[in-house]
Amino acid sequence: MMATAMSEVFPRRAERGVPPGLDAAVLTRCRAQDPVAFRAFVVRYQNMVFALLSRMLGHSAEVEDLAQETFMRAYRAFPTFELDGAAKASTWLLTIATRLALDSRRKKKLPLLDLDETDVALVAVAPGTPEQSLQHRQLGLALSRVAAALPDDQRAALLLCEVHGLSITEIASALLVPENTAKTRLFRAREKMREALAEEWRTP
Repeated sequence: MMATAMSEVFPRRAERGVPPGLDAAVLTRCRAQDPVAFRAFVVRYQNMVFALLSRMLGHSAEVEDLAQETFMRAYRAFPTFELDGAAKASTWLLTIATRLALDSRRKKKLPLLDLDETDVALVAVAPGTPEQSLQHRQLGLALSRVAAALPDDQRAALLLCEVHGLSITEIASALLVPENTAKTRLFRAREKMREALAEEWRTP
């Protein structure tokens, strides 16, 4: 039951709507700073960037500004992006967005905002009776609040892994930390989520 509930808060990667990568020809044109190709790049990845920033910053008015800044930095840096490198374009872009979000929270000490009933990107409702659906939704929202209350570095590691499917190596690169540190942050985030889940299902 606990594993099922966890999978509903963080759906498997195939269910997350991760956009497929753009073909090499488009990325090559992006490296040349072709505005038409870059517009296609933005269209392909803008929902992914908004989702990450929203989960890091809550429903903040700053999300749109940081999303624009993410793509501006990507545009300026594209000539140095290695098409044959280890990093995929989506991972590279998530790295830029993650660092912007963490910098913003450090500088401005943004308050955490709980998810509400309209946030269905993290919380999936299981089929079944109305009572079961309500139970799953309540549990999912409770766990989402726990995720929102995690320290910034742990929440970033959790989201990059569970929502966006990044590897430990990629997470470490995005957070500018050693791999062992990334593993520790992810482990602690998962432990806190499990503790919250166990508390939710504990019988009186």
